[in-house]
Amino acid sequence: MHDRDRPIRLVVVRIIPMTAARALSPPLPPTDRGSSLILAAAHNTAAMADCMQEWPEPVVRVQAVAESGLAAIPGCYVKPPRDRPAAQHLATAGVGGDEDVLQEPLDTSIPVIDLGELVAAAAAADEGRMGLITEAVAAACREWGFFQVVNHGVAPELMRAAREAWRGFFRLPITAKQQYANLPRTYEGYGSRVGVRKGGPLDWGDYYFLHLAPEAAKSPDKYWPTNPAICREVSEEYGREVIRLCELLMKVMSASLGLEESRFQEAFGGSECGVCLRANYYPRCPQPDLTLGLSAHSDPGVLTVLLADEHVRGLQVRRADGEWVTVQPARHDAFIVNVGDQIQILSNSVYKSVEHRVIVNAREERISLALFYNPRGDVPIAPAPEVVTQERPSLYPPMTFDEYRAYIRKNGPRGKAQLDGVEQGQAAGTPPENK
Repeated sequence: MHDRDRPIRLVVVRIIPMTAARALSPPLPPTDRGSSLILAAAHNTAAMADCMQEWPEPVVRVQAVAESGLAAIPGCYVKPPRDRPAAQHLATAGVGGDEDVLQEPLDTSIPVIDLGELVAAAAAADEGRMGLITEAVAAACREWGFFQVVNHGVAPELMRAAREAWRGFFRLPITAKQQYANLPRTYEGYGSRVGVRKGGPLDWGDYYFLHLAPEAAKSPDKYWPTNPAICREVSEEYGREVIRLCELLMKVMSASLGLEESRFQEAFGGSECGVCLRANYYPRCPQPDLTLGLSAHSDPGVLTVLLADEHVRGLQVRRADGEWVTVQPARHDAFIVNVGDQIQILSNSVYKSVEHRVIVNAREERISLALFYNPRGDVPIAPAPEVVTQERPSLYPPMTFDEYRAYIRKNGPRGKAQLDGVEQGQAAGTPPENK
């Protein structure tokens, strides 16, 4: 039977609405500059509570679509021509010349920073050894918004164990994973879409989302998979180690702007910063030239630390010239770190978050783990007074992270539309149509 004639067996999940959303933070007192933006953001956040209780339509697992035998992907996954990854880089290769393989340009200039001396200095409380590494991090944040780190203090064995635990979960039958199906209220659990806009475009990937910190916000037991049995234990240990790395990087970034080392950490909520883990699964795709595993976006939080697949590339970064380049991990035990929108705001755009996306593969599935380090949800974030001058006035009004991310939770990843809208003084959640 030809692929196109096979019967399609898809797993469709109907989500039952949950009870009312958790209480939202009260709106901030308006300031002279940006008061309308703050009030609009608060109103938008409150309005989101009603529409974020359930998905707007039945959820289809991308793994189910991938395993159905389809030769052509459904239209909801097809991206506009301008967004397709293979528009400029599709080549034909393989046996007989009949297999499409993406031949994306590899980037070799994203900085790779050795943190060995910095980790040792932190352990010995020796702050005098930070100079060269601080300069390297500063240059990477200014010029790329992305960098890789090696000798970062997280054991390679722990990194492998975490990656393999989640690989084991995603290889379970879909029916075994359905008990963890998520809802947009918190996104915790097993998911296949981001954004609650009905009829919105979908990405070619499934995921699992968990809250790791602070203690009061940790995902409860019901959200943790029990198979593989080691999944929770290894993920929590992995989270603790990567959080320490994030706290170290916060000190370096703060110092690199001429601020006190503790300035960034304090501005984002101190010990109450939020930490989330998203395990990503990108199944094989019969038409990788038409879709994306994750659409172009910048991350809304502070920092993202990515553990990439050790065999299959997929992360792409948009350079300043608009060209998309595929990131090649420096080593199997390297982390890829990127600046989030909140650092761009706090640094008054000295450091910039950068658009990135994920391409998929016709022959190989791909696994990655993204740890998101976020501000406390109710803390107003604005440019630090130390980086605001007459020549470089403040570009952003104060806004809490809860207010800021409401747009992303409604619409899903959309480039840098939200951050650009804030900078231009537009109401949150209502970016220009051409963004």
